[in-house]
Parts: sequence; structure tokens; C-alpha cells
Amino acid sequence: MKKIACPICGKPPSDTHKPFCGQGCRDRDLLQWLGEGYRIPAGPADPEAENDAQTGLDTADNDD
Repeated sequence: MKKIACPICGKPPSDTHKPFCGQGCRDRDLLQWLGEGYRIPAGPADPEAENDAQTGLDTADNDD
């Protein structure tokens, strides 16, 4: 079985904080997520939805 190291500092993980070595690295990882330090590169899925979000307008399809 392959040993996994703490993703922040590389030390062996602790049983109570897996996959991190301790509370400090666990907190650092959380702060990275909360501060938007980790990002998944992607563009808008739907350009029309992106335009609506920028203008703040909702459009309804009324077929009446």
C-alpha cells in the first residue's frame, strides 16, 4: 500500500487529521479554499447565462 503524505507540507498524516499531518495544515488548506486560492480553470458554460448574470436581468420564455 502506498503511503500518502500531507498535501501541504509532505509529512506523514496523523490519524485524526487525515490526509493532513495536523490541525495547522488542515486549517491552511481550508483557508486556501475559503480565500479562493484553489481554482478550477474554466470558462462560462453558457454565454447567454453569463450575459444575464452581468446585467442582472431574468428573462422568461412566455409563449402566451
